[in-house]
Amino acid sequence: MRFIDEVRITAISGHGGPGAVTFRREKSIPFGGPDGGDGGRGGSVIFIADEGINTLIDFRGKKVFKAEDGEPGAGRQLNGADGVDQVLRVPVGTIVRNADTGAVIADLKKHGEEVVIAEGGNGGRGNINFKSSVNQAPRIAQPGLPGVELVLDLELKLLADLALVGLPNAGKSTLISSISAARPKIADYPFTTLEPNLGVVTLGERSFVVADIPGLIEDASIGKGLGTKFLKHIERTSALVHLVDVSWCLDEYEAFEQYVTVRTELEKYSEDLALKREIVCLTKIDAMTEEEIKKFQDFFEEQLDKKVLPISGVSGRNIDQLKALMIKCIDMAKATEKEKRGKNLDGIHAIDEE
Repeated sequence: MRFIDEVRITAISGHGGPGAVTFRREKSIPFGGPDGGDGGRGGSVIFIADEGINTLIDFRGKKVFKAEDGEPGAGRQLNGADGVDQVLRVPVGTIVRNADTGAVIADLKKHGEEVVIAEGGNGGRGNINFKSSVNQAPRIAQPGLPGVELVLDLELKLLADLALVGLPNAGKSTLISSISAARPKIADYPFTTLEPNLGVVTLGERSFVVADIPGLIEDASIGKGLGTKFLKHIERTSALVHLVDVSWCLDEYEAFEQYVTVRTELEKYSEDLALKREIVCLTKIDAMTEEEIKKFQDFFEEQLDKKVLPISGVSGRNIDQLKALMIKCIDMAKATEKEKRGKNLDGIHAIDEE
């Protein structure tokens, strides 16, 4: 499931520092020669692909990124310090374009890949460099070269980390609007969501992508309702968050039937999909008593032999706890996938050795 995340920023490299016009002045040498040092090089703007970053959300608040200017040269042949580079870490898969021309400047496809987008200006030479047989006391030095200013479009094809699944009207759109900046259409009738909605969720320094998948119904695996059109979107996510609306159910058995209906369709569509890690949440609990909530929670946990989490996207109850669980689930899923890739590589190496 890929979506486009775009942002426009301005990158400015540092100006080179000016060279110095100075002369050696010591008590014993009243007419010393030139000793002005060179200016430092301006800092560059550098992009680095980082697999630990999933979105471009960090670029939403800040739009201008500038490297430091180089320091000016000084007397006694002291060169100015180089300006500090502006290093920008972006998700793997980020495309950097010149906003004016549309030309692709960089396509960062691998973790650790590094590209200098805007080089800093060279520092100017000090007057010591201009001394000659005909000019023993030059009073000239070079100014530093200016940096580069570029307006850049960053584009990332996002792959959702988690998918929200459940029957129509299970509370998926309400939840994604409460945990992210996504604002899907929300109404109290089935199939409000006709297209997948995408939200970027932030908790501390971590961010991840959650997709709100339109409600599944019985026989969705063979195309009924919105059917396979959206089931295919779930396949590439790391894990699932299964929402069950328990607010209207007469008893816990009726609520559990909702869960079984969706699980059955997932299993029919794809065995791999059914084996994905899953967080089960009981939704719309804000209008229920604590006794009612506990009754449904205990029943689900007994049937599934694992913890389930009651939540409310309206009141915010247990939402931070859900975010933490989401991060844990994503990390565990990625660790499992990495382990599988390692085993596959071991098998390839074993074949090669034979």
